[in-house]
Amino acid sequence: MYHDRGRLSYGVVGVYVFLILVAGFLLPRSGLTLWALGVILFLFLFYLVRYLSTTYSLDDTHLRAWRLAGSRRIRLESVRRIEHGSLRELSPTGFLGSWGWRGRMWSPEVGSFDAVYTDPAKGLLVTGEGVPIYISPTDIDEFARELSRRVRSYTGRLEADIGDPRGSQG
Repeated sequence: MYHDRGRLSYGVVGVYVFLILVAGFLLPRSGLTLWALGVILFLFLFYLVRYLSTTYSLDDTHLRAWRLAGSRRIRLESVRRIEHGSLRELSPTGFLGSWGWRGRMWSPEVGSFDAVYTDPAKGLLVTGEGVPIYISPTDIDEFARELSRRVRSYTGRLEADIGDPRGSQG
């Protein structure tokens, strides 16, 4: 089994912690009812834990992208493309797509895709069964090599495969 975490940003973690502190210290003075304050604190804490829980794993049969409340699994034998990706390049049509429950987003380039990520700037776009998935492992190149090696054991070379040292860089 091969594991990797999502690449974390201290800035993102810092913003969540700041929002939790602001909600905990300033909002009680604003006259919000206790239940409303609890809901706000819960949401900030939930999204922080969700961000921190993002992990990726490869076993003999599947790629798994996991996070609290929103995961995806792809059979390795169905993978057709492994490419570098960026949410900025994919041009998703909305900010809330990445905060949604499933992380389903849309791009004019690839159509619908899932996003189980922590870094919108650098990641992998993996196309297999269902819609493509955007992921952001800590070590993109190493993860792509290991994913490619495992996929090639099922299918041979792919049309676009940044992890294959002798294959197409598509």
